[in-house]
Amino acid sequence: MKSFKSIALLVGTNLLIFITLSITFSVLVNLVLPAFGVDLRGVVSVTDLLWALVIGFGGAFISLLMSKQLARAGMQMQRIEQPQSAKERLIYDAVAQLSTRLGIRMPEVWVYWSDDPNAFATGPGRNHSMVAVSSGLVNLLNDNEVRAVLAHEMGHVYNGDMVSTTLLQGLMNTFVFWLSMLAARQFDDRPMIAFAVSMFLQVALSFLALIPITWFSRRREFAADRFAAEQVGAGAMISALQKLHQRATAMHVEHDAVRDPMATAYISGSWYGLFATHPSLEARVAALQALQKGYSYP
Repeated sequence: MKSFKSIALLVGTNLLIFITLSITFSVLVNLVLPAFGVDLRGVVSVTDLLWALVIGFGGAFISLLMSKQLARAGMQMQRIEQPQSAKERLIYDAVAQLSTRLGIRMPEVWVYWSDDPNAFATGPGRNHSMVAVSSGLVNLLNDNEVRAVLAHEMGHVYNGDMVSTTLLQGLMNTFVFWLSMLAARQFDDRPMIAFAVSMFLQVALSFLALIPITWFSRRREFAADRFAAEQVGAGAMISALQKLHQRATAMHVEHDAVRDPMATAYISGSWYGLFATHPSLEARVAALQALQKGYSYP
């Protein structure tokens, strides 16, 4: 039954969100707005909201269920099941030990070939996940630093970050589709204009929807860093982040949510602005150093 907990949580949360939005929508359209002289009754309906919810959460839900397959499809990867080298043994054992300690099913362990030093975790739940590291990361970091990065990724798995991110993305998608439909309905007698308005708003609002999504992604990174510090020590995580920062600066590598759908999954990403999927590596190091000194953590 544990294997279905994440899916049950997602479905249950979707229903609660729909009920809450439906009640709020009905009160707003039928009571609040008419009191201020704005009458949208008959123009918009709960049916529109339901369709937006189905489309918004449906896409996010499918992406979550297929996340492991999509990640593997986009990269040249090899699964580690029987480690054949010291590095493979290091990676496999680190994940196995953490999963045993945390009481969760062993994630799939993969290595992919890329000079970009990075790692990510994905999957529909903590008992159906995968952890992947790049060859560039394994070659760049020492053993303790690799363990720290893997602990960071296991933090995402254990905290259920994939499910919570999906819920947020689904909610944002719902509002994007619903507001686009609402605007398009004002041009029902001119279908071409209605279509153009809908497409324009979907694109524009999707960019705006990235702001809360990437904000949440940045908070997840701080939490996963703290988890890694608790599991293997802050020093190893700090050292790993410093090396990643130096290498990323030299390579001028960034991953952002606009260009890369995997951006929020990586251990490092774009550095600045509202659309940054990750805090700056300097900020993450500073937070870990504060943790070492006993100060509050972000």
